[in-house]
Amino acid sequence: MQDAQDYSVQELVAGTAGAPLLVVLDGIEDPHNVGAILRSVDAVGAHGVIRQTRHAARLDGAAAKASAGAVAHVKVASVVNIARAIGELKEAGIWTVGLDADAPDTYDQVDLTLPTAIVLGAEGQGLRRLVRESCDRVTAIPMRGHVSSLNVSVAAAIVLFEAARQRQRR
Repeated sequence: MQDAQDYSVQELVAGTAGAPLLVVLDGIEDPHNVGAILRSVDAVGAHGVIRQTRHAARLDGAAAKASAGAVAHVKVASVVNIARAIGELKEAGIWTVGLDADAPDTYDQVDLTLPTAIVLGAEGQGLRRLVRESCDRVTAIPMRGHVSSLNVSVAAAIVLFEAARQRQRR
């Protein structure tokens, strides 16, 4: 059996039944956030996670604990360059949707039933410029209160469950 952390981008895409749903982590270093994202990925039945080999939380210890065991089940591809990985996803027919608080459109305006990769930026910094520019579309989660953003793992869960909701309706 292949290790959950031993996949290439191509293997993640090829190993899906139906329209792929992936998550791309752009420099997320907090192990609790990574673990919580893995937990949400598993909860909705998404097909895997792509992360950088550098500037990324390790998948053991705190991340494994926060994932509640999901780290053993979620397929993970570690890549050197996130922008290049987004290019590979596009070549494979995957629609890339970045999350950014300043985006003009909202996440619920996107058809997430298509082959989709949700791209999430680092805590505080958000998506790096080149990664943001590489995405097919950039969307926001509307914030109506006094704070301007959500924790990245919460944002991931909101969009992943919206994708699951849309896909269940189809």
